[in-house]
Amino acid sequence: MDAPQDPVRLVDSHCHLQLLPDALPVERVLAEARAQGVDRLICVSVDLQERQQLLEYCSGYEGVSASVGTHPNTQPGSAEPDVEMLVEAADDPHVVAIGETGLDYFRVAERPAWQQERFRTHIRASVQTGKPLIVHSREARDDTLRLLEEEGARSGVMHCFVEDEETAQRAMALGFYISFSGILTFRNAQALRDTASTVPMERLLVETDTPYLAPVPHRGATNQPAYVRHVAACLAELKGCTLAALAQQTTRNCEQLFGI
Repeated sequence: MDAPQDPVRLVDSHCHLQLLPDALPVERVLAEARAQGVDRLICVSVDLQERQQLLEYCSGYEGVSASVGTHPNTQPGSAEPDVEMLVEAADDPHVVAIGETGLDYFRVAERPAWQQERFRTHIRASVQTGKPLIVHSREARDDTLRLLEEEGARSGVMHCFVEDEETAQRAMALGFYISFSGILTFRNAQALRDTASTVPMERLLVETDTPYLAPVPHRGATNQPAYVRHVAACLAELKGCTLAALAQQTTRNCEQLFGI
């Protein structure tokens, strides 16, 4: 990517550096991100056993923070997290969030009890540590919101948001931020763009979900944090503001939520 003509400062609030292919070394990916004004990112856990690798990224590269947690699509096994494990794993200044957690009834359609119990475990760890939740919800809106309410979730983000305005409003009422990914730029995502236009600026975040869901004009390629600029530009157009204003607000939001 060429260097932008209008420098802005952005945060990629959700990426998975640990899942990048070998053809995209982390050093190069982070250099390209900085060239696009992305000087901070949250490297999100999908398996608690990744903790050491993510902490090495944090100590080795400027501007990288991490989360701890086990993705809802990871099948249960010997390393199934409990609250104590998550609290202990989160006891590091580089760890700024609990997750990625939540419910996914698209890939695990039978709505298993273990997935809901794992979600409850992460919510309880978030409440105990005071660190925000990173929530994945796919075709599980009602149960996701219900469990957040029942467990007293206090802060977090609905990551890669693809739901409707009502869902966004209910999540924000619980104190959550709404994060949009490259899906926002897809041709068939007009309903999502309509929803995004209704979310207040002070509740917006932008993300890539690297290495997945590359935005237009890179759709089909391996995603990377530099491309969050395209998501931000799309969102700025929807909100009727400049990219600089959108970048400033979403960066402030991310800093407030994650304490970075």
